[in-house]
Amino acid sequence: MRLTTKFNLVLIPVLALGLAAVGWVSYDILRKNARQEIVERAGMMMEGALAVRGYTVSEIRPLLNLQMKRAFLPQSVPAYAATQTFEKLRETHPEYSYKEATLNPTNPRNRAVDWEHDIITLFRDFPDRTEVVGERDTPTGRSLYLARPIRIQKSGCLVCHSTVDAAPQTMLARYGSANGFGWQMDEVVGAQVVSIPMSVPIRLANEAFTTFMLAVGGVFVAIVILLNIMLRAIVIRPVTRMSQLADQISHGDLGGAEFKQSGNDEIAVLGASFNRMRRSLDKAFKMLDE
Repeated sequence: MRLTTKFNLVLIPVLALGLAAVGWVSYDILRKNARQEIVERAGMMMEGALAVRGYTVSEIRPLLNLQMKRAFLPQSVPAYAATQTFEKLRETHPEYSYKEATLNPTNPRNRAVDWEHDIITLFRDFPDRTEVVGERDTPTGRSLYLARPIRIQKSGCLVCHSTVDAAPQTMLARYGSANGFGWQMDEVVGAQVVSIPMSVPIRLANEAFTTFMLAVGGVFVAIVILLNIMLRAIVIRPVTRMSQLADQISHGDLGGAEFKQSGNDEIAVLGASFNRMRRSLDKAFKMLDE
């Protein structure tokens, strides 16, 4: 078996094991990073929804006060404005969904379901908790969600939700007086929830993993090729030349050129020793001829 074959039989399995170990570790890291990236995107979208809520309360609602006396305009409701804005955003990011889940909402579409109710209860029980990140099973597969509390911090939010008597008559005519009242300042009444299918971060992780492994695999292939070239240049060629010279000497031909090898490495030392042996043999044969 040739030396290069033996060398590659050791090198290639070692590099393959290294590649497998790198892949195993990197895939876990890439999945975590992709999950974190998706959560951060969801957080930015949620901040945008909060900005829309604040803008609606401070800028839009005062302009619609007069019209609200004649007909209820949902555009004056912060939750409606934030939800509709997010729906526009979903035209380019359909994988994200947004809901302002509320325990006692005016609009039935905002009513919290069981798992959302648990999150809101968590925010109520732990006032210092600012967000919850988790996963849950859905009919369409595993889903990742980011939730943050909706806390009443502006008196403008109580215009429609403090008491039935204080609420606009046009709103009562549309939604009735059974729900959406009794809210208080600093109370957690609901949660912003952004949901994303787990297939999204997994897809991002898989794409990054494929690119990364192709790059690492390319580096490993380059290492194998480079080491084989170095092995041939540094070891195999000098040893082959030395073997040819030794074969000539074994047939009594001592008149060939000496082995030439520059440097101070082991091959050079071996070549110098070989030349000394050759010269010694040459002297010995001359002495016998005399």
